Amino acid sequence: MGAGSSTTRRAVFLDFDGTYADHGVVPDGHVIAVRAARAAGHLVFLCTGRPRSMVAAAVLGEFDGLVAAAGGYVEIDGAVLTDHRFPRELGTRLVRLLDEHDVAYLLETPEAVYGPPGVDRRLADLLRRHLRASGHEGPRDILDALRMAPDLAGVRFGKVTCFDSPEPVASLAAQAGPEIGALPSSIPDMGDSAGELYLTWVHKAVGIQVVVEHLGLAREHVIAVGDGLNDLEMLEYAGLGVAIEGSDPRVLAAAAHVAAGPQQAGLATAFAELGLTGSNPSPADRSTPGS
Repeated sequence: MGAGSSTTRRAVFLDFDGTYADHGVVPDGHVIAVRAARAAGHLVFLCTGRPRSMVAAAVLGEFDGLVAAAGGYVEIDGAVLTDHRFPRELGTRLVRLLDEHDVAYLLETPEAVYGPPGVDRRLADLLRRHLRASGHEGPRDILDALRMAPDLAGVRFGKVTCFDSPEPVASLAAQAGPEIGALPSSIPDMGDSAGELYLTWVHKAVGIQVVVEHLGLAREHVIAVGDGLNDLEMLEYAGLGVAIEGSDPRVLAAAAHVAAGPQQAGLATAFAELGLTGSNPSPADRSTPGS
């Protein structure tokens, strides 16, 4: 019987960029598939590297909950279950380092995205050049959430996105200390001058585990779907990992199933193949402790 058997309630965690959406645009087929899976009695959560402030209300309304900031923030039914942020001293040290190297950076929080004055122009110019070939307009969703200030010392953030760095982002992480890791940018051809800086002990599987324990779910009934290196831990944690075609070989190796990308509305096919859009789970499976 398929992974989404009609007698087993599943908890599905979907990455956003490159999995559920293509450059922020969600295919109609994906919306329909998520609605059908929920109507069949399954739980579907958005599990994204984006902060809460960059998740549109219309998108979030289609899900049973949110794992954001690559596992650092968890919200279900309006209640915040987890909100991990950089310790103050470590965050201050990192921001000072970024300023010293003239890095264009964004401090990501659930409330907003913060950056130094002028970062909006640097970011818009840089990303428009990289996205022009794909026909997309640029970083509108980032800029809409952006708040700039000359003094960012009081901002408690969960993750940092770097652009246009004269120093490789991995080198910045090494200079900042062992508590900080680095991931390359998900935007193609950005090279080592762009990427993310995060707390090494925070990843998407950490956020998923919070949901699993809060709702009394079984780990083996978890399905995780993603395409990026920040999805590795959740694919390994899940009872069934699904990778998007064309993902990094390490992502593909961590998955048991492969789905087409959002350009082909691949989740619609994958949900059907996994039995998520079929008949309802049994009444016993529909009752979830803590829900």
